[in-house]
Amino acid sequence: MRLRLPLYARILIWFFLNLVAVAAVVALLFNAQFLFNLDWLLATGARERIEAVRDLIVGELNTTPPDEWHRIVERYSEAYRVRFALLDEEGNQLIGDSTELPNEVRERILARADFPARGRSGEERPTEFRPSEPPPERGSDRGRRWRGPPLRALLRTTNPTRYWLLASARLDNALAGDPMRVILVARSSTLSGGGLVFDARPWVAVGMGAVVFSLLFWLPLVRGITRTVGRMVHTTRQIADGRFDVRVNLRRRDELGSLAESIDQMAARLDGFVTGQKRFLSDIAHELCSPLARLQMALGILEQRAPADQSGYVRSAADKAEQIAALVGELLSFSKASFGATAIQLQPVKVPDAVEEAVRRERTDGMDLRLDIPDDLVVTGNSDLLIRALANLLRNAIQHAGAAGPITIQAARDGDEITISVADSGPGVPEAELPKIFDAFYRLDASRTRDTGGVGLGLAIVKTCLDSCCGTVNARNRQPHGLEVLLHLPAAKESKSSRGKTTDPIPA
Repeated sequence: MRLRLPLYARILIWFFLNLVAVAAVVALLFNAQFLFNLDWLLATGARERIEAVRDLIVGELNTTPPDEWHRIVERYSEAYRVRFALLDEEGNQLIGDSTELPNEVRERILARADFPARGRSGEERPTEFRPSEPPPERGSDRGRRWRGPPLRALLRTTNPTRYWLLASARLDNALAGDPMRVILVARSSTLSGGGLVFDARPWVAVGMGAVVFSLLFWLPLVRGITRTVGRMVHTTRQIADGRFDVRVNLRRRDELGSLAESIDQMAARLDGFVTGQKRFLSDIAHELCSPLARLQMALGILEQRAPADQSGYVRSAADKAEQIAALVGELLSFSKASFGATAIQLQPVKVPDAVEEAVRRERTDGMDLRLDIPDDLVVTGNSDLLIRALANLLRNAIQHAGAAGPITIQAARDGDEITISVADSGPGVPEAELPKIFDAFYRLDASRTRDTGGVGLGLAIVKTCLDSCCGTVNARNRQPHGLEVLLHLPAAKESKSSRGKTTDPIPA
């Protein structure tokens, strides 16, 4: 069984898949900057931060005796929660923990040291200091040049994973001798490096802000699409229930607007077809009334004057005429309920009174009927149509399940809606046939014959009456057996919920 997801869920899943794809690309670029020594992370402010810390450390080292250097480096290591060390240009450790440098780090330092010492014209390449760095001034250093550009690099080593931040500096302490180029190394077990390399908090805030902004940016579009689809689903369900007067009424200039316009056109065409069909049936029923009346009158006269050996034929013809007259009467009731909807004035109708009148019309000898109707339930509808619907349901239950057990009529309020239930204890209806039993002229051949099943208009009249009263009707099978038909009608404003009052079974 395939999982059904609403459109909102599908769009959100696709949106988060998009975020996952973006995160995967970011992770790929993140790893690429270590594989190819791209140093992209140094462009996010890490360069300025490490240079500022380098200047602080070197500034103190330049003004402090060499025997205090180790203490200064340790103090900065504790303050930034990373391990600082000073190396010379060959990668030999001068100050800091005696930790062996990984090959990747040493190769990066030596690669800078092997930078060509001479330019194109053959002269020795001078040291590349920043403009704020003065050149060496003491005599022993006056002719000296350091090879290679300033070093700023970020590396990652594995087994275990460590991040190494390298920055070259000029150490110029009169107590230590001649000025020298050194490499400041910051070693950390995390990418943040005490905030020197990568501070995740602003990036997380930016990422969350981007997600929230994207959601807010997408929300109007998604909400507009889902609201439009929801309106079309609601309209098509009403059309499937036989309400052809409904319309989507959208003003969109896109494919959804074209689809809504097509649904409205389809509903209008179906409304025309069904209305024409009902009008045709109504006209036929009206046209047949007069000939049938004359035919029944003639058969009555003929039955009185016919010889005894011919009276049986006359009686049979009269019975057939009565069946035709009953069919015409059902057609008239159906057409009256169908075309009277526009002229019907909806008003408060007391449910107990309507049920009592329907029972009075359909009462039969030996009928086992049980009622559970609160005394003050009031619906908004038409009294005649509601009584006709209840009478048809009661007649249908008596014909098909009257001998199988009690027939129960119940009513209850559910919010702004009142539900009236007519249930029997008969064999019920096959589940596949339940949606069809309210169609005009539909009959269950397996359970009904023409003698007991009528012409297939009883439940169709019930549905038409409920549609005219702005209500709905549906049916379901009872357990272990039986059929229950539910009428849903809007509650009148003055109707208040109350506790049900069960009455004794109506005597036959």
